[in-house]
Amino acid sequence: MRLSIERLAYGGDGVATGPDGRVAFVRGGCPGDLVDAEVYEEHARFVRARILEVVQPSPWRVTPPCEHFGTCGGCQWQHVAYPQQLEWKRRSVADALARIGALEAAVDETVASPLEYGYRNKVELLPQPGSPTCALGFARAGSSEVVAVQRCLLLPEKRSGLPRAAAGALGFVLKRSQTPVTRVVIRCARDGETEVDVWTPPGPFPRTLAAKALVDATGARTVTRVVVRGPASARDVRKVEVLTGPGAWKELLDGDRYLVSAPSFFQVNTAAAAELRRLVARAVQEADPDHVVDAYAGVGTLTLPLARVARTTAIESSASALADLRRNLAHARLDADVLPGDAEHALNNADRADVVVVDPPRAGLSRAALDAVVATAATRLVYVSCDPATLARDARILCDAGFRALNVTPVDLFPQTYHVETVAVFDR
Repeated sequence: MRLSIERLAYGGDGVATGPDGRVAFVRGGCPGDLVDAEVYEEHARFVRARILEVVQPSPWRVTPPCEHFGTCGGCQWQHVAYPQQLEWKRRSVADALARIGALEAAVDETVASPLEYGYRNKVELLPQPGSPTCALGFARAGSSEVVAVQRCLLLPEKRSGLPRAAAGALGFVLKRSQTPVTRVVIRCARDGETEVDVWTPPGPFPRTLAAKALVDATGARTVTRVVVRGPASARDVRKVEVLTGPGAWKELLDGDRYLVSAPSFFQVNTAAAAELRRLVARAVQEADPDHVVDAYAGVGTLTLPLARVARTTAIESSASALADLRRNLAHARLDADVLPGDAEHALNNADRADVVVVDPPRAGLSRAALDAVVATAATRLVYVSCDPATLARDARILCDAGFRALNVTPVDLFPQTYHVETVAVFDR
């Protein structure tokens, strides 16, 4: 069928209207394209199609610089000019709020990432099954098959070849090990400091050999082994073994130094995370609070700037992140009350809060956490979201409970992909 691509969907596909009126999701489409496409998946209300030929390219279509684009599932929008990526991310947030949350909230223009490529401080690589050399890569788009990559353009330019270097070292190591590798995490700070975390199930592992091989190949300052049980997707971390180095990765974010242990979460785009952090701190400061609660505090990405604004209580459930949070507060010479535990329980034990800040995982807030937020005396809520759909769902519940959306600002922490971070400010 011949299709005119009208827009971009959250998920990455171009969207068109088929000859029979059904919606067509077209992988690799760009708004303004005229394409010939074939259907590979059919449903009552929509179809999925792949492009056979771009008959007339969109003025916003660009040439993807990565040789793996289209097969590797890491990027979806390298073929779309960056200003258009920003606009469609804004529209995806507005659409989710209207369609899922039934809210007509004004959505600001997307805050651009300072870097369009070379922005990631972390990549997670999967071993290609059956590869005799332990080739590493990313899952193929729409599949669990692993596409081996030699380099990743989302890593800083001087470190973009680290996937190939780590694969070569591990290929040598695994010839002397009976324990498989399930995941390899590479972290690269802006000053070049590198850490390699090798995820394996329990079992014997040549620790000394792995440390030397990976340091020689990648220049890593720290190498760890993360021991997990069950499927890799479960991330059931049992222990972390430091094979060499200080055992924690160091990054500077807007003047603050952060130490981050292997299992702990840290935003992958340091420069754009600084923009997000300033948005949150400004929204909190405008409320002139005496007491702020930072739920899902992690290693303190938001806790540190908030502790400079008002008395701050930080809530975190991860043991490794809690240890990092305390170290990062101490290094910055800042004070905050640290409450271990789940947000929904710890919020009930926090003293009266004027402002609550939440930065939950992709699944959003649980109903118990939402009820706990509503039960506080907070007159302002700052919600940092990495998924427009769960943000919209939770926003509807908050508004029904007496909050109103004051402003919503997307922040692009993930250029060349459909993913978007959002800072939403609610007042009671």
